[in-house]
Amino acid sequence: MIHLLRVLQAAEEIQTVCQDRHWLFCFIGGVAVQRWGEPRLTQDADLTILTGFGEEDRFIDVLLTSFSGRRPDAREFALSNRVLLLTTKSGVALDVALGGLPFEERSIQRGSNWEWAENRPLRTCSAEDLIVHKAFAGRDLDWGDTERILIRQYGKLDLRQIRTELKPLLELKGDTEALDRLEKKIEVVDRRLRAKP
Repeated sequence: MIHLLRVLQAAEEIQTVCQDRHWLFCFIGGVAVQRWGEPRLTQDADLTILTGFGEEDRFIDVLLTSFSGRRPDAREFALSNRVLLLTTKSGVALDVALGGLPFEERSIQRGSNWEWAENRPLRTCSAEDLIVHKAFAGRDLDWGDTERILIRQYGKLDLRQIRTELKPLLELKGDTEALDRLEKKIEVVDRRLRAKP
């Protein structure tokens, strides 16, 4: 079991690489959940780096000189699947999405710094964009995180933005159920929190 502190330190390591090269990026996944949802154990740091389409190899090669690939064909896998699987010297997994979609670009633009410790900021996506990522991924863990984000950020979320961003992404992968499932979660959370004295 990897301690959360090690994951956040690993996130700082890759953030430094990105900032030194003026790359546009933000953390998604478990690191962003620490900020917007309920803190929970996470084994890795997930982030999106805006690479666009056609120059991914430039980013991949720099990252593979700073971190180890988690598989022998990490470079080829990344070029085929747009995800670079890395590990730090301390053994923390880094999942790097090679961003090029308009949503990924907007998500990075909307990102902001979260000071997880004094003078130690990490750049994460917004709560709204994290919900979009989670609903799109659609695993049980993601739906649990989504509910906790909805509860913790109740009354502060731009639900219209979430729906606008999520719908076309789900259409791309032919998912006809996730939006309905999200609407039901929003209803349940709204009913539960309105009923509180």
